[in-house]
Amino acid sequence: MRTVHLAVYDTLADWETGHATSWLARCGFTVRTVGFTAERPVTTIAGMRIVPDLALADLRPEDSELLILPGADLWDTSDELAPFAAKARTFLDEKVPVAAICGATAGLAREGLLDDRAHTSAVDFYLAATGYRGGERYVETDAVTDGELITAGPTEPVAFAREILGKLGAFEGSKLDAWYRLFHDSDPAAFAELNS
Repeated sequence: MRTVHLAVYDTLADWETGHATSWLARCGFTVRTVGFTAERPVTTIAGMRIVPDLALADLRPEDSELLILPGADLWDTSDELAPFAAKARTFLDEKVPVAAICGATAGLAREGLLDDRAHTSAVDFYLAATGYRGGERYVETDAVTDGELITAGPTEPVAFAREILGKLGAFEGSKLDAWYRLFHDSDPAAFAELNS
């Protein structure tokens, strides 16, 4: 089984990763959650409680196909989630993909991981407020893949998922296009294409 790791922490934005994780699971990937510890549940913005499968300290790039970092209020209110950005650095150094959406992009900016990579986020001035040096690499679009890094803003969970599904080969070519047209554009013709 190919394993993908989803970071989970208090105030996690529930809506941002559901398309990606559910479709990865449907395509044969195992999705495991990673928290600060495996014992303490986290509570999402919606109030759902998640007990992590794995502690962050035990997460190794060689055991993963991808690390997904969702947004969360904590990215903007403290440095509490900085260890997740540091783990993202380890993944990228080992050429293992990382996907960050919404506030997690600010965490990566603070870690210096967006200084030399094309990226996007909510808006350019949101990342500029972190003091990072990658402003000239900011792209005003739904989602960006640059090498092993995927970024997206908070309103683009479908585009974020498209980049992840394509990066991991869950869907390719016309199938990936059909998936995106179905879930982003509500194109009924795409359903038949996706299931052909």
